[in-house]
Amino acid sequence: MDYLNSLNEPQREAVVNAEGPMMIIAGAGSGKTRVLTYKIAYLMEKGVEPFNILALTFTNKAAREMRERIESVVGTEARNLWMGTFHSIFARILRYEADKLGYQSNFTIYDSDDSKSVIKSIIKEYKLDDKIYKPNGVLARISNAKNNLISWRGYANNSEYKLEDEASGRPKIADIFKEYALRCFKANAMDFDDLLYNTNVLLHKFPDVLNKYQQKFQYVMIDEFQDTNVSQYSITKKLAAVRQNICVVGDDAQSIYAFRGANIQNILNFEKDYPDLKVIKLEQNYRSSQNIVEAANSVIKHNQAQLKKNVWTSNDDGRLIDVIRATSDSEEAKLIATSIFEERMNNNLNCEDFAILYRTNSQSRSIEESLRKMNIPYRIIGGLSFYQRKEIKDMVAYLRFVINPADTEALKRIINYPKRAIGPTSVDKILVKASQENTTPWQIILNARRYFTGRLTTQLENFANMVQAFMLDVKNKDAFTAATSVAKGSGLLRELYDDKTVEGRVRYENLQELLNAVKAFVDDPEKEDKSLETFLQEVSLITSQDQSKEDSDAVTLMTIHMSKGLEYKHVYIAGMEENLFPSQMMLESRADLEEERRLFYVAITRAMSKLTLSYALQRYRFGKLIMCEPSRFLSEVDSKFLNVQKPVRRPSSFSEGQATSGRFGSFSKTESKSPTTNRNTFTSFSKKKDIPNLENFTPSNPAELRQGQNVLHKKFGKGTITAILEDGSDKRAKVNFDSEGEKTLILAFAKLMIMD
Repeated sequence: MDYLNSLNEPQREAVVNAEGPMMIIAGAGSGKTRVLTYKIAYLMEKGVEPFNILALTFTNKAAREMRERIESVVGTEARNLWMGTFHSIFARILRYEADKLGYQSNFTIYDSDDSKSVIKSIIKEYKLDDKIYKPNGVLARISNAKNNLISWRGYANNSEYKLEDEASGRPKIADIFKEYALRCFKANAMDFDDLLYNTNVLLHKFPDVLNKYQQKFQYVMIDEFQDTNVSQYSITKKLAAVRQNICVVGDDAQSIYAFRGANIQNILNFEKDYPDLKVIKLEQNYRSSQNIVEAANSVIKHNQAQLKKNVWTSNDDGRLIDVIRATSDSEEAKLIATSIFEERMNNNLNCEDFAILYRTNSQSRSIEESLRKMNIPYRIIGGLSFYQRKEIKDMVAYLRFVINPADTEALKRIINYPKRAIGPTSVDKILVKASQENTTPWQIILNARRYFTGRLTTQLENFANMVQAFMLDVKNKDAFTAATSVAKGSGLLRELYDDKTVEGRVRYENLQELLNAVKAFVDDPEKEDKSLETFLQEVSLITSQDQSKEDSDAVTLMTIHMSKGLEYKHVYIAGMEENLFPSQMMLESRADLEEERRLFYVAITRAMSKLTLSYALQRYRFGKLIMCEPSRFLSEVDSKFLNVQKPVRRPSSFSEGQATSGRFGSFSKTESKSPTTNRNTFTSFSKKKDIPNLENFTPSNPAELRQGQNVLHKKFGKGTITAILEDGSDKRAKVNFDSEGEKTLILAFAKLMIMD
């Protein structure tokens, strides 16, 4: 057992204490995998049969790596462990016991595409509107219910679910749930959620089966316990109920998957279920420098719901955390790419030493472009390159076809998306006719009445009229206006907007980001030709070039959610702005905000030696250049760990001599044009504003606001309205605030109180 000598005292204590319930609270970089691995090896060396040890993980990769480590200590006996993901282990149990639940042992496991196909069929047969009953949304609703151990019968009898479904305009979800469950059963199939739900049913309904596995699994261990849902914890609690040899390993500060059903209360309240619980805290961080560890601590302490621990490290202080304040999102990307280039050259580093993290996938577009321009290889983890995503390829196909109607591949992609009753059979007819007539499919469509009859003729004429309208827009309008017209007129924007699932929102944001790219292209003073054709040419070069995504020496790009469990020497966290990070969708409750803060904590603790935070003062969103406010999370990082850089230049949209200011400093035309360090600037960011008593604050009616009035804003304090502006449907006001300088606010959301 020489491996015990490599452990620190808390790690060793966690390994050698085998009996009874134990919770190992493992801070970031504290060696939790090593502890769990050695604990299992220790049990086996003490004579526990591997067949009697159940070890549950969340990924096959984690299970495989742990098994290999254990095997290096105890030999091939490690292959007999019941070790794997929740789904794989429970599927194995269900194979043995399938007949108890009325299934055959060779049941099929449906993936998400299979499940959606069944849901689509049911929606169609029930003659429901698939724009309201979107398969993704319906399946997510059913999945959530099953993960909370609610059957289709329970769902149908739940008044809360019924009211929610009626409010969303989907009162038939209970009927779809029932039919879906019955069809899966009839097909001898289970989906991923069924593997958990049916295991719970099995252990609840059949005491003899429960007793069998309670006797078998003498020791139960769970990795990443903070990520478990209600169903997963219910199963493991039942299995460990007799001997209570249950050991969970996790970190509440890294619980970031509530949107997938993870329940942080499992780890926060674990002690209530096991009064004799032994709690061991792994608090020494072996990964990061002291500055990074202490900065992370200064952030997470703002969360109320947490298990207290004091993460520390004996590593060197390391470098301060850089804060890049860019004037725009494109400049932010350029500064990050430049920083990576300089760090590589100055410190003899590889590209694989760097990672760029962001809150949403759509942020990768400008970053990818900047890295390409500097010939820095990169790879995208957990997602496609921006221009390879389906929603982007769909939109680009529309633009390609409008520019070049002879593009048959683009036509095949767009002709029935969104659905317009021109199915594969009809498309085949068009292609065959085009071949016979030795012309393009577009010419066949333009002359549909010559070749076809009935409903198809009308559908093709409608499609042709739509495309011809787009062609006129491209001819007479700038690239952004034309592209926006296509996005709206084709129905793509509405199709994605109506999908309220997490995936749907991401796709909608990605399409908006593409329009932002077109807008930035049009606004770029260095572009002589601002036509849509030129933009598409640039995009085609991006997507067709030989990118070195498979090169092991590449910068890693990914969302923060995808980064959990990974580490890099240098980490960049981009887009540190209010409503982006924290996300605007996560500001409805303290629980949501605290999850966003845990996400920031996870991002910080991925860095080993160097961390850089960046934000933009203006960013394209929904085709408009909007002013951005730095994230509140920046103020929560203790300023002594930060090194703030001034922006390279002011935004071109600001008038001569105009300055903007806020919690995170100010800049104007007279400010230095080269990046400089100014720590004093940042330490003043968190000072409280001089805002009067707000107890009686009541926003005035926006219609009553006039130029010259003195007003009060909850965040920016006192100010004077210098101008009222009309901007399409948005009415805005320019307000010169005493402590914040001039800001332009949308009146519908500004919440200003007239003080006169």
